[in-house]
Amino acid sequence: MGLIHEPDYGTKPSAATDMVSVVIDGQERRVPAGTSIMRAAAEMGTQIPKLCATDSLDAFGSCRLCLVEIEGRPGTPASCTTPVAAGMVVRTQTPQLAKLRRGVMELYISDHPLDCLTCGANGDCELQDMAGAVGLRDVRYGYEGINHCDADKDLSNPYFQFDPSKCIVCSRCVRACEEVQGTFALTIGGRGFGSHVSPGMDESFFSSECVSCGACVQACPTATLIEKSVVELGQPEHSVVTTCAYCGVGCAFKAEMRGETVVRMVPWKDGLANHGHSCVKGRFAWGYATHRDRITKPMLRDKISDPWREVSWDEAIAHVASEFRRIQASYGKGAIGGITSSRCTNEETFLVQKLIRAGFGNNNVDTCARVCHSPTGYGLSQTFGTSAGTQDFDSVEQADVILLIGANPTDGHPVFASRMKKRLREGAKLIVIDPRRIDLVRTPHVTASVHLPIRPSTNVAVLTALAHVIVTEDLVNHRFVGERCEPDAFALWAEFVALDRNSPEALAETIGVPAEDIRAVARIYAGGGNAAIYYGLGITEHSQGSTAVMALANLAMATGNVGRPGVGVNPLRGQNNVQGSCDMGSFPHELSGYRHVSTPEVRHLFESAWGTPIDPEPGLRIPNMLDAAIDGTFKGIYIQGEDIAQSDPDIRHITAGLSAMECVVVQDLFLNETAQFAHVFLPGSTFLEKNGTFTNAERRIQRVRKVMAPKNGYEDWQITQMLANALGYPMDYAHPSEIMDEIARLTPTFTGVNYEKLEREGSVQWPCNENAPHGTPIMHEAGFVRGQGRFFITEYVPTDEKVGPRFPLLLTTGRILSQYNVGAQTRRTDNTAWHQEDLLEIHPHDAEQRGIAEGHWVKLASRAGETSLRAKVTDRVAPGVVYTTFHHPMTMANVVTTDYSDWATNCPEYKVTAVQVSPSNGPTDAQRDYAALGRETRRIAGVAAE
Repeated sequence: MGLIHEPDYGTKPSAATDMVSVVIDGQERRVPAGTSIMRAAAEMGTQIPKLCATDSLDAFGSCRLCLVEIEGRPGTPASCTTPVAAGMVVRTQTPQLAKLRRGVMELYISDHPLDCLTCGANGDCELQDMAGAVGLRDVRYGYEGINHCDADKDLSNPYFQFDPSKCIVCSRCVRACEEVQGTFALTIGGRGFGSHVSPGMDESFFSSECVSCGACVQACPTATLIEKSVVELGQPEHSVVTTCAYCGVGCAFKAEMRGETVVRMVPWKDGLANHGHSCVKGRFAWGYATHRDRITKPMLRDKISDPWREVSWDEAIAHVASEFRRIQASYGKGAIGGITSSRCTNEETFLVQKLIRAGFGNNNVDTCARVCHSPTGYGLSQTFGTSAGTQDFDSVEQADVILLIGANPTDGHPVFASRMKKRLREGAKLIVIDPRRIDLVRTPHVTASVHLPIRPSTNVAVLTALAHVIVTEDLVNHRFVGERCEPDAFALWAEFVALDRNSPEALAETIGVPAEDIRAVARIYAGGGNAAIYYGLGITEHSQGSTAVMALANLAMATGNVGRPGVGVNPLRGQNNVQGSCDMGSFPHELSGYRHVSTPEVRHLFESAWGTPIDPEPGLRIPNMLDAAIDGTFKGIYIQGEDIAQSDPDIRHITAGLSAMECVVVQDLFLNETAQFAHVFLPGSTFLEKNGTFTNAERRIQRVRKVMAPKNGYEDWQITQMLANALGYPMDYAHPSEIMDEIARLTPTFTGVNYEKLEREGSVQWPCNENAPHGTPIMHEAGFVRGQGRFFITEYVPTDEKVGPRFPLLLTTGRILSQYNVGAQTRRTDNTAWHQEDLLEIHPHDAEQRGIAEGHWVKLASRAGETSLRAKVTDRVAPGVVYTTFHHPMTMANVVTTDYSDWATNCPEYKVTAVQVSPSNGPTDAQRDYAALGRETRRIAGVAAE
């Protein structure tokens, strides 16, 4: 358990290396040049009163409370905006300063409600603290004159309230929105006595451009901006540092508690992935952990048409073990398998694949990571030698050019997007390659240098055209290539990309953008200084996903943009532990650390540790398991924390496969779509109820700490362990730290990782071993992991999914800020206020041709199936392209997606589906049936909760 309040030094630290001596209140101290007097004093234990200053923001100097006296200087300068100087002598406490500060504070209090005892911030109010610090005991000015004490509250935001009567106009919220978040949604309206904080043009917070990241609430020194949960529950009494369970940024949070009740989640200032910032999901959308829909008792049924019945844990585990043994006895050891979760911890994921390999006796294990980022693992391992991104997030601060392709960070990775926007405001150039005009193309104080709105499926074509320009215009970094890369592979690649058929002019029509724009992008990327590539699922979820990742690596190597801060090839991972689930050996052909099961020495290492043989043959991927189920040879599956019936493509194939199995076991928080086909439901635990680690998109391994007892009785790793023991394969871990110790013994990139180190250092980035005992923020600095970097020829092969008269439009998909993945968590929070349903974005030209207007129901049909949803007419998509999100199960987006997949990894081609859009009268029959089934599922969940 930790403290609620972290130290606040008032201003940011100085980056200077030169030290100067300063005397503060008679004590000499050496500090970096440029350090503010306020911070220098705070570091020696002297707290100068302040209200507008906080160390997460630039110094502002408006409150006039932090005045000091400097020997030899007239006046009383503000300590927050005054840097130290060699030989400076400062006094922070004198009779004159005390009088001035009391006078300033008296003015603040004279225009502030005196309701401290009933205020939600009582005990956590800086105004209250400073009144005591300056010795204010009475206020000479009455409340008869004009004041702001009767201003109305704004309760429009679901998570926090705005009470302007308590505002001291310190501008901390406005500056946090600008400097930290980069949304610029707040301003100071009016002048003089009429100055006030204004969301947008004096709109409500909910109606404004505010993205509810919480930075303003965190910065506010009073109860002006305060979490509704604090008002309702009271001030927290202790905190526990843990890691967010949403996206791949991996933000560190303090769970601030009263007993076992979370009062609020506050981003931890020492979190090395987020540096004290957050988004609406991690900051506020944690209520799903206690939602009434949660199932907390195991349930069984003989047939999926039967009603569920609650059973004890012993009965549920014994039933699963009995059924799996029966199936293997009847159909063979390969007749069962499992799916690990990218939402669960490294330790939990490791145990599931261990259970399957050592307990089931086969390699039939797969993970959702394959259906999103497996091309990343394949492409980067082939070119660089590792299956992960090259940089830490801090690296973006040294980038001069940012190439963003197939990713939408402001919606999918918002905390990192804020870092990116900050660098762009400082002058870095931005290139966006995306079929859709994402927010970063033009957002306050940020405008992309070039946006290439390419046709979906043409990533490889555009990347090869960029390479053509780099080679033919001799923009190659020949020294880097000569020293760091395989010369023969480079020569073959350079010859290939230089062919006329790979020029921007030859490919422009295919790509759908002007050739001169492609050439401009190549010149900016190759000649603009440090150039960093960031990409997402818009690269990987294609039939040529692996090819596109290799094409990105080719560009980085050709221009020398690998192996130092500010450059690299950086996948923005979707879920909180997608990287970790891959690292832990969740693929049928790989053990932890990306080592193939066919390698004898690798297998021997695990066989010796686990005391059982490991099958040298790769097992089945999810689609293969489903195919085998339909064929009658695969009969049982253990699914931990994944909802394949909503998230995987070609839902008809998924449901047919699940329906053909004899024992489907789902371990999750809620009765999800996959649970409709389950015979056993094992209730899972949330990230707030478990210990372990997550690995984020920058390879950062961070602790997840239990803040409350699991409502189901067990952490997820314990459930897997119980199942292993029931199957006759013994596991006896007492704590996840012991599982991590085993991971470290068996995985070369993790040999230096243990809980003691993570507690001491906060986090480490793998590889962490003898060569890098403190981790590796930047990969491939001295050389590539594989030795020399290898270029690959990236021939553009058009997808088999073609538009035509019946299906003339291309559908692509993505995410929205307020919702997360399949929505199982965020739909059970107030985030639904921003996104109550998925919409189909369609260009005005395409909408007019079809007689479709804003808000109309439309039918979305493909060769695979059809669904209905409402239309959003917008020019964010190009003519011929439509776009939707997939957060609501009733949308049934994956009913229309095809079974095409990446040639190397089987990653589904979610991003390209030929469709037709036409007017509709409302939901399809299947959607209406789903709605009825959903009501029954919610009824069951409600009964279980009671």
